[in-house]
Amino acid sequence: MQAKLKGAKTMKVINITYKFADGQPDQTHIAAEGESVLDVALNNDIKLQHNCGGVCGCSTCHIYVEAGMDDLPEISDKEEDFIDRAVDPRINSRLACQCVIQGNEDVVVTIPEQDFLGH
Repeated sequence: MQAKLKGAKTMKVINITYKFADGQPDQTHIAAEGESVLDVALNNDIKLQHNCGGVCGCSTCHIYVEAGMDDLPEISDKEEDFIDRAVDPRINSRLACQCVIQGNEDVVVTIPEQDFLGH
């Protein structure tokens, strides 16, 4: 999907669907190219821990990417090191602050339970 703001050039937008391990109903929100999964969550009042402020300095914004992984940036060594410190890391684990929208595919993520302080 593309959107055009008055007086601006066309920009790509996609949907991010947030699923919640704690049983909250799913939420879907529009994201613009260059926004992170964390940015969109916070802009839409989704509680997603981010102790370091979203600079890849902790593991508290840990998520599971269920769809759209191929259109996200490749995981860095630094991000992988922090994911290793997260609770219950999986093959599809990422940090929401590092999942910057850059493709055309919609993204689906699951936010794990967040009843911890994190690293």
